[in-house]
Amino acid sequence: MANISASMVKELREKTGAGMMDCKAALTENNGDVEAAVDWLRAKGLAKAAKKAGRVAAEGLVGVAEADNSAAVVEVNSETDFVARNEIFQNMVRTVAQVALENGGDHEKTSNAQFPGAGKSVAEHLTEMVGQIGENMTFRRSAGLSVENGVVSSYVHSATAPGLGRIGVLVALESTGDKEALRAFGKQVAMHIAASTPLSVTPDELDPQVVERERQVLIEQARESGKPDNIIEKMVEGRIRKFYEEVALVSQPFVINPDLTVEKAAKEAEGTVGAPIKIKAFERFVIGEGIEKEESDFAAEVAAAVGS
Repeated sequence: MANISASMVKELREKTGAGMMDCKAALTENNGDVEAAVDWLRAKGLAKAAKKAGRVAAEGLVGVAEADNSAAVVEVNSETDFVARNEIFQNMVRTVAQVALENGGDHEKTSNAQFPGAGKSVAEHLTEMVGQIGENMTFRRSAGLSVENGVVSSYVHSATAPGLGRIGVLVALESTGDKEALRAFGKQVAMHIAASTPLSVTPDELDPQVVERERQVLIEQARESGKPDNIIEKMVEGRIRKFYEEVALVSQPFVINPDLTVEKAAKEAEGTVGAPIKIKAFERFVIGEGIEKEESDFAAEVAAAVGS
């Protein structure tokens, strides 16, 4: 077996842009023959994957997968929306969502789990697909919800294919009532969450730091009125209550019937379901949420390419 030196790995990495461990494996498989290793990496779809990995991937798809009383949601990013319409990419995201469902939505476990039929992990398969599809892709995040008694309903907004779209929502409802009726109400709640962007199920579950930050903003705003501190305190408390109503799911006006809050809508739904309903938790994924996108001047890019 050839002795694989660091300089050989470096040379192959510079030629292909593949990862260091992939370069070492390629050289080992080809007895130190760099050119054969290049072809090996190309065949595996790993060449240039590392170079593509430096590019911002803020498009892609959110995918959901459901079982009887559990569901998972994943976000797999690509560089362009065009790839999100690619059937190969769609099937990959759908499969990743299913693997996430089998692993309780845990991101690390899902990344390390076997991608069905690929003979490698989800993370490794994604790296291989970077070479095949030609864009940087990342398995950014995943989450799962489950209940002992009840259902986990889902909703996908701006769907490009069944279970795939730009916004994915899961909502867990606990109840011993009729599951079909519960699932139907759960989908309505999931649609509401997609539209209304709640931060928590109840006011008590709000992040204290979020509440305190809002309180400080409201205090500064109230001080602009020039009123005394005791009046300012009352003004702020009133506005904080309003803030709770705006961002806590149960307090929001229900998009299906704005005359009711979500909490009251759940109470009404109990008549159809035949048992009490508790909204336990939710997950809301928006594609590219929080990713800083690069602004590009397409005309300038074309001009640069022509001049090169």
